[in-house]
Amino acid sequence: MITRYSLDKMEKVWSEENKFEKWLEIEIAVCEALAEVGEIPKADVENIKKNATFKVDRIKEIEQETRHDILAFLTAVAESLGEESKYIHMGLTSSDIKDTARALQMKESVELILKDLALVKDILAEQAKKYKMRVMIGRTHGVHAEPVTLGLKLANWYSEINRNIERAKELLTRVSIGKISGAVGTFANISPKVEEIACEKLGIKAAAISSQILQRDRHAEYLSVLAIIASSLDKFATEIRNLQRTDILEIEESFKKGQKGSSAMPHKKNPIVCERISGLSRVVKANANVGFDNVNLWHERDLTHSSPERVVLPDSSILIDYMLTKFADVVKNLAVHEDNMEVNLAKTKGLIFSQKVMLSLVDKGLLRDDAYAIVQRNALEAWNSRKTFKELLLADSELVKHMNKKEIEDIFDYKYHLQNIDVIYDRLGLS
Repeated sequence: MITRYSLDKMEKVWSEENKFEKWLEIEIAVCEALAEVGEIPKADVENIKKNATFKVDRIKEIEQETRHDILAFLTAVAESLGEESKYIHMGLTSSDIKDTARALQMKESVELILKDLALVKDILAEQAKKYKMRVMIGRTHGVHAEPVTLGLKLANWYSEINRNIERAKELLTRVSIGKISGAVGTFANISPKVEEIACEKLGIKAAAISSQILQRDRHAEYLSVLAIIASSLDKFATEIRNLQRTDILEIEESFKKGQKGSSAMPHKKNPIVCERISGLSRVVKANANVGFDNVNLWHERDLTHSSPERVVLPDSSILIDYMLTKFADVVKNLAVHEDNMEVNLAKTKGLIFSQKVMLSLVDKGLLRDDAYAIVQRNALEAWNSRKTFKELLLADSELVKHMNKKEIEDIFDYKYHLQNIDVIYDRLGLS
């Protein structure tokens, strides 16, 4: 299971300290690249690699005066070096460092999210197999439809998580992109070769083209993929919340020893984790809109993207990590009330087999509209009387002209609805 330790790792990815560490890592990679192409002495680069350091408090102190975070960072690092400090940030602009560092942070974040998704996928697979043939009523419009199984419901979620994994893997390639191209992306004061070498050292690729910044469609996609994951979790959580309703109570969140559901009503057991997931999904989805707005900037850049990104990128990343972790725990410890599933299946007195009756009449040669009319007539009477659907069918003089008692009774068998479940599971690789 993912523990608090994992959540700490995501918070560290987006911490101030990690951001500054990334800045220094990029500055050093550029210096190494400059040395490789013969523009600065290798000995000085070795001194930079050995001695360059910073303290977050000192950066903050300097920034109070400069009101510029990169310049404050560079000054703080220079204090740990000698003359060789002049080679740091040579030919660069702030966004070369900031955007490349943000790319590294997004890369680390997606890698952690992929681990979270893999955990959820594995737990869903385990539960889908366990409850593969656990029959329950399917609902459309909130109304009883035809039988499904709990396993199929979980298998559908498993498939959706798989798609989210595919999206995240594709996203990983598109956010793992840096830029070291100078003030407006023209490489006027730094060569494209240096960018390529530096990015390779950082484990990412160089952007084919950039302005002063990496283009924000990448960041919009990042936030969008997280929003889609949040939407999936919201959907799953909402289904669990609905199925935990007192009038349904087929599944519910586990209720831990010592847990209390209400300050006023001691009997309450509420789906609080799923409600939390649904609530937090709204934040992640709203943050995606900020990503869309940030795509449109003035000319080669402006700063309107910068301040909201400092909020939405870490917030959405940390929230998705948290939501996936909590959902994995909910599914792993899901309480399943099979007895209530049986009760709910019987609530409509057999009406859930209405389509099979209609199709059987069509097989006997009736026109579909005629068969529909016979079945609907009996179905409506079952809704409004105390008789079961089967009783009414057996007593229908028009229907029994076409079907005998055994044929009618054989229709009321759940196995008919389960006959292709193995095929579905084979498609999903869950067999």
